Amino acid sequence: MPKNKGKGGKNRKRGKNEADDEKRELVFKEDGQEYAQVMRMLGNGRCEATCIDGVKRLCHIRGKMHKKVWIAAGDIILVGLRDYQDDKADVILKYMPDEARLLKAYGELPENTRLNEGIAGGLDEEDEGPGDDYIEFEDEDIDKL
Repeated sequence: MPKNKGKGGKNRKRGKNEADDEKRELVFKEDGQEYAQVMRMLGNGRCEATCIDGVKRLCHIRGKMHKKVWIAAGDIILVGLRDYQDDKADVILKYMPDEARLLKAYGELPENTRLNEGIAGGLDEEDEGPGDDYIEFEDEDIDKL
């Protein structure tokens, strides 16, 4: 019988996310950082995000967050800008939904930012009227058919 070389199985490696329940202090952007909203996930620890300054950037999820903090399309993140590459950035922090609402209330995020949608932006044209949401059929007499 082989000797056990580790300290446990996959459930131990997965760990318990007890730190998620605690309230953490709200982190504001500093010099060289920007708020962004994730447009889509690309895989390989990367995502495409639109920064608040209007630039679309390819963002790299840092190793500390990789496979620990799950980022999805529509999330608000804090990115560190690169001096030598303007079209790339590094994800520093993911804001929880209540933290993103606080940022919007403090005026850090613009008013047109949509927070609780799965996919950010591009839905304004479809939300105008209820006319396209359903199809109305005319009543036909069954005996005539």
